[in-house]
Amino acid sequence: MYKYFSMDELKCQHCGEQGMDEEFMTKVEALRHELKFPFTVTSAYRCKDHIIERKKKTPGAHASGHAIDIAVTGNQAHRLLEAALSMGMTGIGVNQKGANRFIHLDDLEWDENRPRPWVWSY
Repeated sequence: MYKYFSMDELKCQHCGEQGMDEEFMTKVEALRHELKFPFTVTSAYRCKDHIIERKKKTPGAHASGHAIDIAVTGNQAHRLLEAALSMGMTGIGVNQKGANRFIHLDDLEWDENRPRPWVWSY
């Protein structure tokens, strides 16, 4: 279905459901094609019963199918951020410390409970 990603790496790690938004994945595929380095997905779709989503007041970006976390560091992280902004990603979370470094990307629209565009760190 996708050129660069398997359905297995995009499914919910809790229930196995696949709920990624097709338009969002078109953007992610374009990012991967442009950057020409592998994207290791650490989290993609999450059902509302996923342990991380259950901790939230309302389900987050991953539960909408409009978010992905990509393991990336250093120069590749910088290149991913540049390309993601030009591709219209509106939510960017950055974790670049410790062993599990990643960048969260989403393309959600502004909402009173979830302002966009927005950048945060973990």
